[in-house]
Amino acid sequence: MKTFKRLLATALLVTPLYAQALEPINSVAAVVNDGIVMASEVDRRVAQITQQLQARQANMPPADVLRSQVLEQLIIESLQQQVAEKQGIRVSDQELNQAMQRVAQQNNLSLPQFREAVIAQGGSYGEVRDQIRRELLLQRVQESSVNRRISVTDLEVQNYLNSELAKGNDNSELLLSNILVALPSPASPQQIQAAQAKAQGLVGQLQQGANFADLAVSSSDAPNALSGGDLGWRKLAELPTNIAMAANKLDNGEFTQPIRTPSGFNILSLRDRRGNQQALVEQSRTRHILVRPTEIRTQEQAKAFAQELYTRLQEGEPFAELARRYSDDPASGSLGGELGWVQPGQMVPEFEQQMNDLPVGQVSAPFESRFGWHIVEVEERRTEDFSSEMRENAARTEIRKRKASEELQNWLRELRSEAYVDIKGR
Repeated sequence: MKTFKRLLATALLVTPLYAQALEPINSVAAVVNDGIVMASEVDRRVAQITQQLQARQANMPPADVLRSQVLEQLIIESLQQQVAEKQGIRVSDQELNQAMQRVAQQNNLSLPQFREAVIAQGGSYGEVRDQIRRELLLQRVQESSVNRRISVTDLEVQNYLNSELAKGNDNSELLLSNILVALPSPASPQQIQAAQAKAQGLVGQLQQGANFADLAVSSSDAPNALSGGDLGWRKLAELPTNIAMAANKLDNGEFTQPIRTPSGFNILSLRDRRGNQQALVEQSRTRHILVRPTEIRTQEQAKAFAQELYTRLQEGEPFAELARRYSDDPASGSLGGELGWVQPGQMVPEFEQQMNDLPVGQVSAPFESRFGWHIVEVEERRTEDFSSEMRENAARTEIRKRKASEELQNWLRELRSEAYVDIKGR
């Protein structure tokens, strides 16, 4: 959701300044393993970021600092795209079209109106599609690479539910920004001391009245630096405990002292707070069969096989048996496709829409999400308040999000440190 709104903001800021960045003769800005980052790519991204900062009336960092930040961002993106290529991860035209439709809807526009808005601002609709495809690809490769590195134990769930942080804060959300002074892994005592001193110096600038977003753009090592350090709305359980405890004590507009995490030293700023109200939620007990495209199974073959399984279900073959034998979701497949009780927000939009529209006891025709082709059955529905089971599921999901956020930073650092990168012209 946040990604799409940010992409729209970028798209509508693509003006003749963007086109001017294409005029210089192209050259290689950096060699990244087997790939390259072109100077024209850096120019385009600098132009986009410049316009975004100007639209926010933010102070501009020095040109060399901005260009360095942008180049580093593009290097990290190139590395992730190379991982996606090696793993066979891609974004289909259908998924891209669905994403474009969501971008338009979230901004109260039809897709033709969105296209017209981009063109009216002097932008290229094709470039916007390419940018959204790239964002979706990066999101997918991050999920694929990070999810396999994390797990959540029952003990962690119970410890969280029993903690003071969890009591009274099931739905509390904080709108946060951050500045990260990164540390290598492993870090020497001298590196830790230098990073801590730098972070403390940034806090000093904030105390003297420096704008948090401007300082993030110029000084943060986090991937979200160029968006002013925006972390969006975060539930407390999604944050590392020491960060959650510190952020929860802030009033709007306040910021923390440097907080040590595995990534480095973080400074958090609280922009707003909401939630902490219980509500009735409709849950669906759901099972599914997933058919993924693979290196030996094309997209069309996956679709055809999902249709074949759907036909067999219509002819009376047991859902659980087909799921165990053929589903490409190993976790649910071994359970006959069972996903348990699912509540709003747990599944990708395509899956959730199909699940919500299905009458109890009926099986959906095959449909596509970014994970592949699904066949879904809703076995039962119920309306619940925050029962013990729901609280545990929510806690598990939020702890996983928190770990994923931490592990993503670790993975990106490893990816960067292990890569061959030759920056030209320095």
